[in-house]
Amino acid sequence: MNFTRWSARLPGTQRRAAARTDTALSPDRRADGSVPAARGEQLTDEDPPAPDLPSVDELPVRDVLDRVPALVALLHGPEHRLAYVNDAYVAAFGRRDLGARAREALPELDEPGLFPLLDQVQRSGRPRTLKSRKAPDGRSYTFTCTPVTETGDEGRDGRGGRDDRGVLVFATDVTDHAEAAGRLRAGERSQRETAVTLQRSLLPQKLEEPDDLRVAATYHPGGTEAAVGGDWYDVITLGGGRTALVIGDVMGRGVRAAAVMGQLRTAVRAYARLDLPPHEVLQLLDGLAAEIDANQIATCVYAIHDPNGGRLVYASAGHLPILVRDENGTVQRADEPTGPPLGTGGWIHTSGSIALPPGSTAVLYTDGLVERRDEDLDEGIAALERALSGAGGTPQVVCDRLIRSAGVTPDHDDDVAVLVLQHPARRGAEAELFRNAALELLGGVEAAPRARAFASGVLTSWRFPTDLHDLGVLATSELVANSLQHGTPPMRLRLRRTDRRLIVEVTDGDDHLPRRRRAEPGDESGRGIAIVATIASNWGSRRTPGGGKAVWCEFVLQKP
Repeated sequence: MNFTRWSARLPGTQRRAAARTDTALSPDRRADGSVPAARGEQLTDEDPPAPDLPSVDELPVRDVLDRVPALVALLHGPEHRLAYVNDAYVAAFGRRDLGARAREALPELDEPGLFPLLDQVQRSGRPRTLKSRKAPDGRSYTFTCTPVTETGDEGRDGRGGRDDRGVLVFATDVTDHAEAAGRLRAGERSQRETAVTLQRSLLPQKLEEPDDLRVAATYHPGGTEAAVGGDWYDVITLGGGRTALVIGDVMGRGVRAAAVMGQLRTAVRAYARLDLPPHEVLQLLDGLAAEIDANQIATCVYAIHDPNGGRLVYASAGHLPILVRDENGTVQRADEPTGPPLGTGGWIHTSGSIALPPGSTAVLYTDGLVERRDEDLDEGIAALERALSGAGGTPQVVCDRLIRSAGVTPDHDDDVAVLVLQHPARRGAEAELFRNAALELLGGVEAAPRARAFASGVLTSWRFPTDLHDLGVLATSELVANSLQHGTPPMRLRLRRTDRRLIVEVTDGDDHLPRRRRAEPGDESGRGIAIVATIASNWGSRRTPGGGKAVWCEFVLQKP
């Protein structure tokens, strides 16, 4: 094979030859005012003569390629027979037999997948590149395959046609770059795992389990970078059978958003222990959010479920509406009232309510579930309503179905948090474990004995053991006596049992909340709440929406 004839067809040689021809202008050509191609200024007599340097095209191509640090191989014909390898190639993979087919002579090209590329380059006549492929020597190379054509009689195939096409393989060692990129990717994965771990550690590790509700939640971090978001959710048992549910979203991404989320979630749990109405909790959160970071905005929904009322009372700070599905599959949207996001200040939040009868399912979610760049937000919520209407099963099954219907994948570009709660419709033997009994107290000296007799009869009918029966009657007596002494009509006694506890609650029209205090030996009052706190598993008090208060205590039932 004539290597010199191949060199005339190597990339760029024709352009350089044409450029050299154009620059060799005769002196009379300069008289037309044209500028010499090589220099923009005229030579003077004082200028030293230009050295007689050889043109690039006059250098032997083999000498040039032998000294190139990159790996070079030249293949000829449809069978890709080896015509040449340079010294760098030999140093990397050893000597190769010229004239042999590439598959036998250059087996190291098989692992990077170069052989199919050789056929493509020869057919199309266009160069192709494979970036950062690992070779059998363990190093990474970027391979560029360029078509070349030989001229002259040597290129004829013996049948009067031409077989002059070949491929120049040029491999650049990019091992250092590949290793650096691998370390960078590993670092990014590690940072993301750390950020996601931080985010998940700020979320509840295990949801509290209310007696009257079944709950499940899921969280999907968005994107692939380390900048996690500030979505959160929580379930808080308030005592007396009531449950608080919260979901929120801190705007923005990164550790800062996650840190603000953690502070807000902790504050929600603290405010929930005060057993305040939802709008008052959001009012406190609004002020706290402005103190944490005036530039950080967050949305939030705080809801309370009371099994005695069969409704979900909620307040929203710029968050998406709660969706409730009844037993028949009809979905309602709790749109109003909704105030501005937390941290804006100057807004008085109000509470609303939506029915949550037995057999219904409620869904609280963040915008990552329904918001898409190519469609309106209302369309996303409407799609979620359709998915919820046909979603049955346990809360976790509903969670998973809603995530799948929304098309949330591991590379989803936004965080997604979903909280599902169900109010089961209990029937048969299970319904016997959830009972209610209530008595209106008219006041007077007969109210306390009447309340004790009522409680004794109810607890006996519920077949409680003697010790729990007696404790329930004693707690009823003390709470009623406290209400008669410090409260105002109307007064009401309610007894409630679940599969886990007995709850005794007394309501009256006075909004002064009792507190436990230490009674001195000479005091004639102050021992009632102390007695209740001693014998009960838990106790508490709260103001009721219509004015007045409720004082309750509960006893945990022993499992049979």
